[in-house]
Order: sequence, then C-alpha cells, then structure tokens
Amino acid sequence: MNEIRTNKATPALSVRGLSYSFPEGPVLFEKLDFSIRAGEFVALLAPSGAGKTTLFRLLAGLVKPAAGEIVLGGLSESKAPRKKSRIGYMPQRDCLMPWRSVLDNAALGLELSGVSRQEARRQVRELLPSFGLEGTEEKMPHELSGGMRQRVSFLRSLLSGGDPLLLDEPFSALDAMTRAGMQEWLLQIWEQHRKTVLFITHDVDEALLLSDRVLVASSSPISSLLEFEVALPRPRDYSAVLEPSFIQLKRQVLEQLGRTPATRGGIV
Repeated sequence: MNEIRTNKATPALSVRGLSYSFPEGPVLFEKLDFSIRAGEFVALLAPSGAGKTTLFRLLAGLVKPAAGEIVLGGLSESKAPRKKSRIGYMPQRDCLMPWRSVLDNAALGLELSGVSRQEARRQVRELLPSFGLEGTEEKMPHELSGGMRQRVSFLRSLLSGGDPLLLDEPFSALDAMTRAGMQEWLLQIWEQHRKTVLFITHDVDEALLLSDRVLVASSSPISSLLEFEVALPRPRDYSAVLEPSFIQLKRQVLEQLGRTPATRGGIV
C-alpha cells in the first residue's frame, strides 16, 4: 500500500487539485490528485455515496470541477477545447438504442466521430467474433442477455477511440455467474487491446482480479487515495481469487475500507 506517487513518464490521465461539491450539498472531492499510466488498468474503490460516478462525470467533461484540472495525455482540459474522442465513457447501464441492431449500436461511436456508416459497420464486423458477438449483427437489444448487451456497449466504447476508457460498474446489474464470466472476458479483451482503463467498482474481488493497481478512498470528502499494486501475473483468470497473495491483498484493502474480514481456515 502506498500513497499515490508522481510518474516520470507523461500519464494518460492526471487529476490535479480537483475539488467539487453539489450546489448546497456536501463536498465530494477536495484537492484530489492521482494519475494513470498509458495502457494501465486501474480500479477505483470507495464507499457507496462517496462520489465515484460523479468523478467519472467530471473526467468525461459532463460536469465542471469547482477547482483543479484534468490533464489528458499532457494537455490540460481547462486550457484547450475537449475533442469528442479524447476520452471514452461506459456508464452502468448499457444505454443501447432499442431501435438499432447490434451492428448499428456498436457502430454509433464511430459514426458520431465522422466515420461513414459503411466503414463503421465494416470495423464492427471485424471485431464481433473476438467479442463473442458473431451472428448477432441483426439482433435487437431486447433479444440479448444482460452480458451480451454489455459486450455491445463495451465494443461501442472501445471503437469510439477514447483513451482512457472510463468503465462505471459495468457488471453490477449481472447475476454472479454471468458477472464472473464477463470479468474473464474483459481480461481477455484488455490483453488484446491494452487500452488505458479506469474502472469503478464496489466489489473488491473484481477490482483486484482486473487491475494493475487499485485506488482506495476510505473517507469523505475524498482528498487522497491509497494505492495497492496488484502483482498477480497476467494473463489472469477467475482462479486467481483463490491465490494466497490475492487473499492477503484483499484483506488489506478491506481493512482500509473499514470492513475487517472474518476468517475461517485462513480464507477471507
């Protein structure tokens, strides 16, 4: 466990002195600093109501901070207009358009960035097999399972060209078995594309399984984050959660969140 430290290389995302509160509401962030390296998968853990989703809205440019700056690839967002494709955002709900097919939903981000419909569809078709979506091109969202809908949503976010990708609890609405399968699927997809990812979750196992680092906010307002390096070898699969090193790290994270785990036979 370490305090967040400054990286010598230019980070893909830096937050400097970020402060924000809702009008006439509590302060959520107070002079918050953190950074994410290019190609890194980082998870953010914080108690419910601490402002995790609001942080994503700030990073995505949907809400303006009261103070501080957000720097993408060395360029401050407060000093230059944001380009549409500079950051990708996948919210909790898949937000698929019910009147568009899988093919056209996945192509939407490309089309909005100016790619022709024909070219956007071609790019989507190339990736459908690796996303487990082959044969679903003409299906409508209501014909898909929850896990399949999230795959389409993630493909759309990936093709939008944004980097980093902000993933806001994308598997929270799925049942336990589907969620575990989606976590393994995301591990495989990330290994192929190595996008910079900031992933919000309230699930400690999920955070540790997926990430290179886990950032933990244990108090409110959030003014600092504790960093946990996840040294588990990649590629990973769900069996990693049974490793002694995983269990030990999980215990440390839970302690920081104020949830000291009970133990039985050394297993959390």
